[in-house]
Amino acid sequence: MTDATITPAETIPARRVNRWAILAGAATLFILGFLGWGLLNTNAPRPEPGSPAPGFEVQFFNGYEWESRPAAALEEMKGQVVVLNFWASWCIECRVEADLLENTWRAYEDQGVVFLGVAYIDVEPQSIAYMEEFNITYPNAPDLRSHISQDYKVTGVPETFFIGKDGLVKDIVIGPVSAQRLTSTIERLLAEDA
Repeated sequence: MTDATITPAETIPARRVNRWAILAGAATLFILGFLGWGLLNTNAPRPEPGSPAPGFEVQFFNGYEWESRPAAALEEMKGQVVVLNFWASWCIECRVEADLLENTWRAYEDQGVVFLGVAYIDVEPQSIAYMEEFNITYPNAPDLRSHISQDYKVTGVPETFFIGKDGLVKDIVIGPVSAQRLTSTIERLLAEDA
């Protein structure tokens, strides 16, 4: 019996090595491209007062529609004041403002104001239970795959964006909104021309 030394190149056919090298290279490029896109996306500026509100479409929770529609786009709400509130059922501070948001919605719903709640990183059964607990009646939708919160650069909940009739962000509140800030901002925006 002779000792035969087998080299790695002899154990795997050359075509197979090339195929693995190509697949590994393609996977590396894909991962680098995905990471690069993510970095560019996170470096995009947060909407600030005076900037256009990022557009989006939502599929409303059943029973929490806007104008009896199962879905709508922010663009369709142009000409009205929009109070866009990001919340979650697991958020303690969201509970602080829940009654205020609902009561203010009821006071302004026939005056050209749309309240729109967006459930942030939440699951539907808990979101529905939260809305039922606080007798929420204004339009609400889940943020499927977090696209809306990413576009608005939401850092936590609650966060509220006030959007004017012209579609521009007018004010931002990080944390629970106060009654004075909520009503004074709505009144100021209602007085503005579209």
